[in-house]
Amino acid sequence: MVNTEAFTKRLKKVMDYYGESASSFAEKIGVQRSSISHILSGRNKPSLEFVLKILSSFPEVELYWLLNGKGQFPSIQKTLDFKDEPKKEVTNQKNIETKLDSTNSNNNKTIERIVIFYSDGTFKNFQN
Repeated sequence: MVNTEAFTKRLKKVMDYYGESASSFAEKIGVQRSSISHILSGRNKPSLEFVLKILSSFPEVELYWLLNGKGQFPSIQKTLDFKDEPKKEVTNQKNIETKLDSTNSNNNKTIERIVIFYSDGTFKNFQN
């Protein structure tokens, strides 16, 4: 169960971080201004659809942080930088493993699993 008062504080923190008013925030996530007002006042609880709209519009917001305060905001995005290669979509599992192995060659870590999430909500799971 989501603590509505704590959720409201985190929602205000997100709005302040991006410098958004309630009206502009509502417009960016695609909800009515009254929805924001009712949640901020504690009148209504946030719906799943409302939370998902925030996450899709503001990728730096982590789900667990927004819902229960665990984690951090803004989230730290860890990306692999493949030197001297143009950024392109990688679709071959062996190709992914080779590139990741080359970036981890200086330490004794091995890749256990790679999960790729798609915008339509599906994902692919690759295990070593």
